[in-house]
Amino acid sequence: QVQLGESGGGAVQAGGSLRLACAGSGRSFSNYAMGWFRQAPGNEREFVASISVNGAITYYADFVKGRFTMSRDKAKDTVFLQMNLLKPEDTAIYYCAAAWGKSSAAVAKGVGMDYWGKGTLVTVYS
Repeated sequence: QVQLGESGGGAVQAGGSLRLACAGSGRSFSNYAMGWFRQAPGNEREFVASISVNGAITYYADFVKGRFTMSRDKAKDTVFLQMNLLKPEDTAIYYCAAAWGKSSAAVAKGVGMDYWGKGTLVTVYS
């Protein structure tokens, strides 16, 4: 099985940047598409970004396009979410998740994920 742990959250001023990381332990990420999701209080969880197993294909929610970039490291054991030009509405708990044998497109469309991290809080102040 895979265990996921997010890190890199924090509090930043609007317009600032954060880099989130999701590190896995146990099984390798080599066969997993990965996704980032977020949930703000009172809101439903929403899709943020996804990446294919080889890192070649990414998808982004419209509200983060041009600001966020998802990537995988060369060893494919960690995924990242570089968040630039942060806005107060980006404030949420950010979760990473893994989907075995799925495409990044399927993750973007809402396919069920197999493993979830516990989340990291991002707070953006105006």
